[in-house]
Amino acid sequence: MTTGDLHRGPTVRRIVLGSQLRRLREDKGISREAAGYSIRASESKISRLELGRVSFKERDVADLLTLYGVTNEAEREPLLSLARDANRPSWWQNYSDVLPNWFQPYIGLEESATLIRSYEVQFVPGLLQTEDYARAVIAQGGRGSPCDDVERRVNVRMQRQRILARPDPPHLWMVLDEAALRRSIGGAKVMRAQLEHLIALAEQPNITLQVMPFAFGGHIAEGGAFSILQFPEADLPYVVYLEQLAGAAYLDKLEDVDRYLAAMNRLCVDSVSPERAASTINKIINEI
Repeated sequence: MTTGDLHRGPTVRRIVLGSQLRRLREDKGISREAAGYSIRASESKISRLELGRVSFKERDVADLLTLYGVTNEAEREPLLSLARDANRPSWWQNYSDVLPNWFQPYIGLEESATLIRSYEVQFVPGLLQTEDYARAVIAQGGRGSPCDDVERRVNVRMQRQRILARPDPPHLWMVLDEAALRRSIGGAKVMRAQLEHLIALAEQPNITLQVMPFAFGGHIAEGGAFSILQFPEADLPYVVYLEQLAGAAYLDKLEDVDRYLAAMNRLCVDSVSPERAASTINKIINEI
């Protein structure tokens, strides 16, 4: 294992390290309770560590590795280095006062993913938004929020988009419901610029856009928007992200992931093809 692979964020580093520690513990037949006792912690703390939901103390990781029989320095150091990297602050932590706690892990996952597939029905996805469109969405969703808070959240959204300009950007495969393209956000000028921006983005080799048209009628994803993030790490192949009004769910169980993968594959078959997406969006622009 190396610690600098791709663009791992701290979220992914914690999950990968937690998975490695769980595997080592299980291989030795050691209970979570016994592991917790060795680092002066509870069984539930070990569970949270193994799921990557809390930060790691390097001393705790060192003690656990000793308990699990990993005493060779060449085997210990990559895991200890991963623990150090996992605790480094991320850029978005400077915005923690305006970002909900349940959303911050998603930014780390997004930065580390190699493939992001999304279906969106309400808005154009954040990674594809223009600054004016993003400002209108955020202001509408946070009515009464101070202007400074709105601008800081807009800044976060624009910084998230930097992953698209990396030398090895993730591939985005977005299926946009026609409703998201026709719902007027910020007025005609903002909406027209946003749709034109989508057409320009679709020309990039790492971005694939499709449209689920009204004319298709009912479809498999009527339950709402979702995203599937794919990673190169064997410990974290997929995560499904479901955002709600006051929280979010992160699904990684195989049966859940398979259900959403099947839904996304069906959406891609039933939607307007990538080759026809630009003409479909142009038609909507001409109607604004």
